[in-house]
Amino acid sequence: MNKIIVSIVLVVVVASMSVFTVSETERAIKFRFGEIVEADFKPGIHFKIPFINNVKKFDKRILTLDSKPERFLTAEKKNVIVDSFVKWRIGDLKTFYTTVAGDIIQANVRLDQIIKDAFRSEFSKRQINQLVSTDRKIIRKALIAKTTDLAGKLGIDIVDVQVKRIDLPQDVSASVYRRMEAERERVAREFRSQGAEAAEKIRADADKQREIILANAFRDAEILRGKGEAKAADIYAKTYGKDVEFFNFYRSMGAYKKTFDKEGDMLVLEPDSDFFKYFKKQK
Repeated sequence: MNKIIVSIVLVVVVASMSVFTVSETERAIKFRFGEIVEADFKPGIHFKIPFINNVKKFDKRILTLDSKPERFLTAEKKNVIVDSFVKWRIGDLKTFYTTVAGDIIQANVRLDQIIKDAFRSEFSKRQINQLVSTDRKIIRKALIAKTTDLAGKLGIDIVDVQVKRIDLPQDVSASVYRRMEAERERVAREFRSQGAEAAEKIRADADKQREIILANAFRDAEILRGKGEAKAADIYAKTYGKDVEFFNFYRSMGAYKKTFDKEGDMLVLEPDSDFFKYFKKQK
């Protein structure tokens, strides 16, 4: 009876040692005496030979490498302090195991060096003002392109590389701000110069249009005045021809009105002058 119980226990133990499970968040490698025989099992239950095969599991999820802030030189040989992080996951499981022994810490160390080299190469091509003003997506794409192949040799897939912040050392900040201020002042002067030039053109055009309008108005006024005077002369001529005596009388009354318009006006003429013709008593 005892032998049967022992046999059952041994069977259960051996059976349990012959089975292993892989979850949705895991990846596994099966070894035979330390040599890889199979990798990338699908989630579920799988079998192995006890004492001959052993299984090692790895995290399938996206991992984060949060690097410490690092100094990098820009194109003008100025230091910037960059704080960044990398999102990665295991790509080729066999390569990952053989290159870093499947150790996440060692993988982070190797990957951190690759990322720093990419940052160093990329930042050395740009000036500080370009790093500040350039869209981060452009830098991100360049960094991913530079690190993908190198990380792939470690069995790592780069998911994302992000720059959290770019700081300037205190001694560099003042110099950069002065340079940016000078650049903004230069642009402002250029805009003011262009504005003054445009304003001068507008004023010149306005003066030209004013002279043209005044000249046209004067021309039209002279034409109208000439027509009016011609018409008045024609009316005077016609009127004079109808009643010469009345026309002379009317003109004399106008002359009297203009002559004696103000008090104290004096006019020295002979009493029998034609000017006083209508002051004389008519017979």
